[in-house]
Parts: sequence; C-alpha cells; structure tokens
Amino acid sequence: MACNTRIGRKFATGTALIALCASLAVAQDAPESLLPPGFDNPAPTPSPTPTPTAAPVPAATGQPGAAPIAPTVQPLPGGALAPMPDLGSVDLSQLPTLEELEEMSPDELDDLLGLTPSYDIPPAARRSMAQVGLLSAREGGLPSGSLARQPASLVRAVLAGSDGTLVSRWGHIVLRRTLASRLSAPEGMNPVEFASLRAQTLNAMGEYGVTRALVQDIDTGNYSNGLTNAAVQAYIATGDVVGACPAVRFAESGRDDAQWTMLRAICNAYVGEGALAGRELDRALSNNIAPQIDVLLAQRFAGAAGRGRRAVSVEWDNVDDLNPWRFALANAVGEPIPDELLEDAGPYYQRTWATAPMLPLMQRARGADRAAREGILSSVAMVDLYSQIYADNTLDGAEALTASRLRQAYVGNSADERMSAMRDIWGGTANPDYGRYVLTAYAAARLSPDAAFADDAAPLIASMLSAGLDRDALAWVNVVPAGSQGWAMLQLVRPTADAQLTREQIEAFLDDDDSADRRKSQFFFAGLAGLNRGSSAQLGNVAGDLGVDLSRQTRWTQLISAAAQVENSALVVMLAGLGMQGSNWDQMTPLHLFHIVSALNDVGLSAEARLIAAEAVARG
Repeated sequence: MACNTRIGRKFATGTALIALCASLAVAQDAPESLLPPGFDNPAPTPSPTPTPTAAPVPAATGQPGAAPIAPTVQPLPGGALAPMPDLGSVDLSQLPTLEELEEMSPDELDDLLGLTPSYDIPPAARRSMAQVGLLSAREGGLPSGSLARQPASLVRAVLAGSDGTLVSRWGHIVLRRTLASRLSAPEGMNPVEFASLRAQTLNAMGEYGVTRALVQDIDTGNYSNGLTNAAVQAYIATGDVVGACPAVRFAESGRDDAQWTMLRAICNAYVGEGALAGRELDRALSNNIAPQIDVLLAQRFAGAAGRGRRAVSVEWDNVDDLNPWRFALANAVGEPIPDELLEDAGPYYQRTWATAPMLPLMQRARGADRAAREGILSSVAMVDLYSQIYADNTLDGAEALTASRLRQAYVGNSADERMSAMRDIWGGTANPDYGRYVLTAYAAARLSPDAAFADDAAPLIASMLSAGLDRDALAWVNVVPAGSQGWAMLQLVRPTADAQLTREQIEAFLDDDDSADRRKSQFFFAGLAGLNRGSSAQLGNVAGDLGVDLSRQTRWTQLISAAAQVENSALVVMLAGLGMQGSNWDQMTPLHLFHIVSALNDVGLSAEARLIAAEAVARG
C-alpha cells in the first residue's frame, strides 16, 4: 500500500500510525456521506408493538470495514403520516406564471399574497394626530384649540370653498399662518380629513412648500386618499419627486392613473428595484398610457437611481404645452425646456419656479414678481434673489439691470440717486407691479422723510407697508399732503386714531381719486368703517356720496360677524380668506373688505386688518 510505504519510510512504529493508515484505506475504498447517520438510507419505521429492547452497543473494534450502526428512528405521533390535503377543489387556473411573477412589482406581490404594506414605526414613536401643524402658539401660530369646538360642517365648507388665490397679499400671509398652525381638528371631524383640507387649500394658494412640510408632520400610515393626493401634488410642484415615495408606496390613494403608474415605477427604482422599474416604464411607453415625453422623462429620472444608466433621448418636437409632471421631472434631471413653452407658462409655473433653487436665477426672477405680490415670497427673499443675480457678472438683461438698480436704491451716494433707482424699478407707470413694491420695501424704509419727495410718498409708503414696515411708513405722516393717497394709507395703518378725521380731508381724497368707479375711495371708506375710524354721521355721509351700503347681509357676512363675536381668530381668518378669493382687486367689494377688516380687528389681529385696508387703497 502506498500509505504504508510512504509513512513507513518516516516512522518506525506507532499504534496511531496504523490507525491512520487504516482509516485512509477505508476512505479510499468506500467514501462516506457527510450527512448524519440515517439521512442517506433511513431505516424503516419500526412497528409500535412490541417495543423492542435496545441491544447493547458493541465497542468499536477499529477494524476496517466495520458495519455502521443503524440509527434509532422515533415513531410518528399516532403511528401514521398526516393525510395530504385534497387539491381537487383548489382552482389553480388563476395562479400567475413564473414570467408574470417576475414582472410583478413588490406592491402587486403584496396584493397577490394578501399582504398589506405598512410603515414600521414602533407604536411609541408614532406621532399623535391630536394637533397637526408647523407653528405652535409660541412660534407665531394660532392657539391649538381655536377650532376644537366649531361645527365640523362649517369648517369643512369654508376650507373646501377656498380653492384659489387671494387678491390680498396680507390676506394670503395671515391665512397661510393659520393653516400652518398646530391645530386640533373641529369636533366631529377626523384629524386626517382636517389636515387634508388644509393641505388642499395651501396647494390652491400656491404654497406647495408649506404643504410639503405639513404632510411630513403626519405619519404615512395615517394618510387618506385626499391627503395622499395633496401630498403628491406638493412634492411634484416642489420638484421633490422621490419625497413622494413613502406616500406612493404605503399610503391609500385610490389611484391607478398614468401618473401614479409612473410614480410607482420611479419609487421602485429608488428602493433598489431598478430592473423592475425599467420593465414597468418600458411597458408604460409601449402601452401609451401617457404622452411619450412624460414617460421618457420618468425613464430618465428612474435611470439615475441605478448603476446601469441607459441613455434616454428626450425630444420636445411634438410637445405643445407644459404640465406639472413634465415641468418637475425636466427640472429635476436638468433637461432644458424649450423657451417657447416657458414663455407661454401660466401662473402655476411662475409661482413654482420662483421658489425652485435648481433653476437659473434669471428664470426664477421672471416668476418672483407674481410670487411676491401674492404673498408667497417675502421682501427679504426677493432681495436675496436679486443679490445673487447682481453677484453673477455673466448675467445680463432686464433682470440684471433691475439687480443693479436695486443696489443703487440701497447704497446710492445721495437720496436723489436712491429715489431715482426705485422709480426705475417700479417702471414709472401709474400702477406698477405690486411685486416691485415688495422688492424695494427695505430700500424705501432707508430713505429719510423729505418734502422734496412728497410726490413719491404714495409709492414709498405702499412699498414699506407691503413688507409690514408700518413704523417707517408713519414717519412720513408730516410730509404727505392731506387728502393724498399716501395720507389715506397712513390713516388706515395707524395703530390708533390720534385725531378725528375732518370731512374736508375725506372729501379731498374723494375728489382726488381717479381710480375706476372710485374704488380707492370705496375701499378707504370701508377700511375706516371696519377700524372704527370716524363718527357714524361722518361715515354715513361718505357712504351716501359713494353709494356704498355696508348694512347688507349675506350668509358669509353673518358667519364672519358671529365668529368675531366669539373671538375665534382661526375661523375669522378662514372666512376672510374665503371672502378674498380672486385674482385681482376688481373682484373685491367694499362690503367684503369692511367685514374682513372689522372681524380681524375684533379678534386681536389688528395689525393684519390695518395692513389689508391700506393695501386695498394702494391696489384698488
């Protein structure tokens, strides 16, 4: 034997050597299984009776080729195998094939197996729905219990009816603050429904960033169909497509449309299912579930999540218009949108690109004026945007010129230079864009009151009040002539009426009013009445001259007056927002303005009431 020969040459004797060689010989002749004894050829199950007596185990002899010991197998309980189920009654025709299983998404597999995907937040970490919102009362929000005892049907009707923009910048600001407050739901209303109504109203106002923050304060497992749809709309509008994935994957939506199909595919890509997402989008493209441009952009976006980023060519040749989906995805992947489509873009896109940090500065500036006059952008945000434009020496055009003139409005060598720069920004027209007033608010406040600028007092005061700088505006009270537009705004924005207005002063303003249908005079009168400025006899005479009847009652006037009587500030603001629905001040009536200003003033929101009244005179 080779083993004996090789080992014998090295070792003379030894029992261990003999045993080693014997075992090696057995291994060569008959290889043993590595499985435990009994798994290769299990012994038949012994009969339960009679019970055999275990024989003593013989000692190992160490002889090669010894027979293995048969393992002891325990009998099954009951002495028999369990019966097989009867498959004759099971319908196997509906089971998917292996190819169909491979094509299924994780959500479809969950549906097939009867599994409901759910969020895995431990119970102790789940957020309460007792109060939902961003701003507590200490942070400037309204008291959390403001609506707790109000009728659910009334709050539901008010929020459902607030489905558009507001004519007033300050009305927009105070309504946004109310909707973003940490509030308890009205009695009898589900907190999720309350949050959903607030999110939908914020979206209608163009406040998509606030909506996104609001829905993120709620666990995805609590979402309803309405809240999910509002959340997805906000995520798309802000360009945060992946941010919508928790809602898409785990929340209730009741949707099966083309956009939802593409969203699910994108979300599959960003959870590691790149191949599955590719197949889903290929199928969507071949089935024409949406315009080709929308699916191609979805493929480009989903492809960025995987390693194998296939090239996707996006063609705009046959695209005639924009929609929120293609606008958001094109911006997210850096795909240039043709200029002709951007030129025809409506208000929705102007609001969204004004606050989109990934877009070019010049494009953002094109939508900034609208966002500022509607209340979405603050004066500080406007100055920050144009400061970035000024700092980029490669930019030119009208926006770059405005940025340069804005710098002069702040740091000009003389008051004349600064005033001239602000005139250029306003455009020199009788009714400049109110967003430009927002842009120059702090520059106007830096200008010392001077009788030499009395003719510019009205736009200067309007500019300061657009940013809430009422103290700086009131410094011009001794400069503006009585009866002028600047004088009228200062009379409304005063915290208190220091002196009784005379009939001559009011008539001077009425005579000097050249607005259509004397709307500025009507709004001035409605603001005075709402703030209780002037005697009843005096206001009655003005009402007669203007033909305004403030005693007329409607369902809305009764509700807002009742809410003011019980000092419910949140309900007053929501009703005020409902009464300010519209795209311009031509849609506002003196009756509505009177009740809005009066109700806000009665519930402690006097500053907002005064600023809205002064804004009405500036923009009426």
